Amino acid sequence: MNQDLTQQWLTEIQVLKEQMAGLQNDRDAAWESAQKWRQLYNTEAEQRRTDAQLSQQAIASLKADLHKLQGHEVDTLAVGTPVIAIQQEIEQLQSVEDLQAKLIAVIKERDRLLQALKTEQDNHAQTRNSLTTALGDAIDSLTRERAGGEKKSQ
Repeated sequence: MNQDLTQQWLTEIQVLKEQMAGLQNDRDAAWESAQKWRQLYNTEAEQRRTDAQLSQQAIASLKADLHKLQGHEVDTLAVGTPVIAIQQEIEQLQSVEDLQAKLIAVIKERDRLLQALKTEQDNHAQTRNSLTTALGDAIDSLTRERAGGEKKSQ
């Protein structure tokens, strides 16, 4: 009976070893698969980063071109341009399409300047609030310091 029990245990150990070997193979296969997926993910992520960087460069280039074009439009009629120069500019327009294009450019420039003015006003208000707060804090600090000095001298 003892030998049957030993044989049973040895058989069970052998079965468990085979199961363990199979599970280790499955684990190794899963690990390799995960490594392949990680590599694919990293390759895709790198491609996306490169595409994003190229897109950002293209956007920056287009913005620079846009500002350059807008700058030319602004240069043609600078602030304080005499009425005669404005009339000459209008006379150069040959068609309704030219007039519409000029009007669109002027409206866009106006909108850009209004947005810039709003941003500047917001920044000014924020600076004013920050300075007012800092001044109030300084006055409070000075008041506390003087109050502390008066108590020590009494």
